[in-house]
Amino acid sequence: MEKIQSWPPTYLSPISALQRVNSRGYDVIDFAETLCRITEDSIAGNVGEKLVLRPWQKELLINLYAEDEDGLLKHRRALIGIPRKAGKSALLATLVLEQLLLGVNGGQIYSCAADKDQAKIIFKTVKRMIELEPELSAVLQTFRDVIYNPGTGTVYRALSSEAFTKEGLNSTFVAFDELHSQPNRELYDTMSLSMGARLEPMLVAITTAGTKYDSSGKESLCYQMYQRGVQLAKGEVEDPSFFFAWYQGDEKLNYKDEDNWRIANPSYGDILSAEDMKSASLLTPEAEFKTKRLNLWTDSAQTWIPTDAWDALTLKNREQIPQEDVILGFDGSFNGDSTAIVAWYLGGEKPHLDVLAIWERPDDADQNWWIPVAEVEQTIIDAYRNPDYSMREIVFDPARYSRTFMLFDEEGMPVVSYPNTAERMVPATAKFYEAVMNGSFTHSGHEALNRHVANSMTKTSSRGLMIQKANSKKKIDACVASIFSYDRATVPVPVKPVARFFSL
Repeated sequence: MEKIQSWPPTYLSPISALQRVNSRGYDVIDFAETLCRITEDSIAGNVGEKLVLRPWQKELLINLYAEDEDGLLKHRRALIGIPRKAGKSALLATLVLEQLLLGVNGGQIYSCAADKDQAKIIFKTVKRMIELEPELSAVLQTFRDVIYNPGTGTVYRALSSEAFTKEGLNSTFVAFDELHSQPNRELYDTMSLSMGARLEPMLVAITTAGTKYDSSGKESLCYQMYQRGVQLAKGEVEDPSFFFAWYQGDEKLNYKDEDNWRIANPSYGDILSAEDMKSASLLTPEAEFKTKRLNLWTDSAQTWIPTDAWDALTLKNREQIPQEDVILGFDGSFNGDSTAIVAWYLGGEKPHLDVLAIWERPDDADQNWWIPVAEVEQTIIDAYRNPDYSMREIVFDPARYSRTFMLFDEEGMPVVSYPNTAERMVPATAKFYEAVMNGSFTHSGHEALNRHVANSMTKTSSRGLMIQKANSKKKIDACVASIFSYDRATVPVPVKPVARFFSL
């Protein structure tokens, strides 16, 4: 067979020449390139154009859909590891659509993910593909949460670990998106068991790497399957029903080495450019880059901000500029946790960050210890009334301090609500990290601020990178407050209209 660029992946389970010849993957390829369309403008094409599978994607499908000697599908479970920006969502959507249109009568198809937002990605892609192709929209009926083929009685739904029922599941095809994000194996095991009554069921998981261990300290489901797949690819075990294909970088090479980017990414030089990878390597935390761009596993959550990059921003004893604009960031709790108020001083060449006040539970505190809420509120009020500077905004998450927020708002204080949601915090976190790496601001070197930044570890939501505590005892409130208030501090100030007078 002629050598194909980006094929094979780093690890690949074996199939025989006969199984390759008899593969149903050729039919899936024809289906994809005949009836599936691009749903978002990209380097790969414009919205509405026919989907064109790359040679490595075709090889993947040929191997995945191999038949055994009885003419049945060889593989019933699959784990495919591909870094970001390789067309993962479009590929999974294509497999779902093929089953919807050409699968068995009375089929039950599910796409699964860790949370609702992630689960919706594949569903929305499938729905959009149907809308863009008249031959599909003439046959398939789309609803808010269900897609239905009335000709075969096949239904398709999206499920998440957050909310699913075990009742009535009799799956024919299951697509798992970002399996590494599953909090436990409950949903995976449920979906696996639901296929027991079917003749040729298939469960396909396409994912990037993540951390090896889950929140309980045990090896994660995805990492366990990865290890099994490596053994299979190396010929150390046999499991004909399990398909494994995994692209990954070389752990011995520097993560910023272009050769490493090329090894790990089958779409490198195609829909993924060198410029994109270079930018990501500079602006993405190392652990995040390794898992999502090189598909390498990490032992645990990694420190978010490199210590040397953070220390380089230290500017102690900065002189205050008279009447300079100030933005406060406030992240608070009532008991057990810390509460922090940070200030961004905006009158200099660069924004400057300092801690205005912080309250942390003492080591010897008893169970009745509470944050002194009245003292917290008075600190903010005093800052607002300080004549030495101009208070532009007071930014905080009102979840716990809703009464305080309403009180300040009624008093005419410039409060801004900033709910701590993934939708807001993911882009804000990326902006803050980029600012650190680019030296776009300075900070006071406050001990608590430095400690809270050092305690901040990476985690990945369905929307992207966020931060979390290393453990419950390590506080990060000053860091969180700094992130969302920096987001507000970098919003351009509206220019007030200047009154103009004209003579007639």
